[in-house]
Amino acid sequence: MKINFLSIFFMLFIISCTNGQSKIESNNDQGSESDKVIKTEAEWKAQLTPKEFNVLREKGTERAFTGKLNKEYGEGTYVCKGCQNPLFKSDTKFDSGSGWPSFFDFIKGNVAEHKDHSHGMNRVEVVCNRCNGHLGHVFTDGPKPTGLRYCINSVSLDFVED
Repeated sequence: MKINFLSIFFMLFIISCTNGQSKIESNNDQGSESDKVIKTEAEWKAQLTPKEFNVLREKGTERAFTGKLNKEYGEGTYVCKGCQNPLFKSDTKFDSGSGWPSFFDFIKGNVAEHKDHSHGMNRVEVVCNRCNGHLGHVFTDGPKPTGLRYCINSVSLDFVED
């Protein structure tokens, strides 16, 4: 009886230690673990402004219509503010009227999506596949050809002109 109790206790201990350590599923298999950017909270705070840190690392949201890239329509690439990973091409950007930069597609392999049930909503969160920085959410009310709207916080992006 004592051995069974110890066995059950040990199994529960192992399960509790591994709970919550699952990896984010990527949209495809590009990139390896060695490509990932992993920093401490202190390192991120030293690199990012408080607003950038809030959005990218704490999953915050900037106020609508306040981002500098919302009305940017030059030719180029939108990259992650945290690690400069190329995320969206300018030819996929459109004006959704939402107040945040919106795209109908992303650069394959560089963006990951996962379910988000925060704030009592069922949404799909969008993160950088390299540094796991929070970018925004994707919705199914976008234009053709994908029908998707990647609604992205401007503060989580840099724009690199072609």
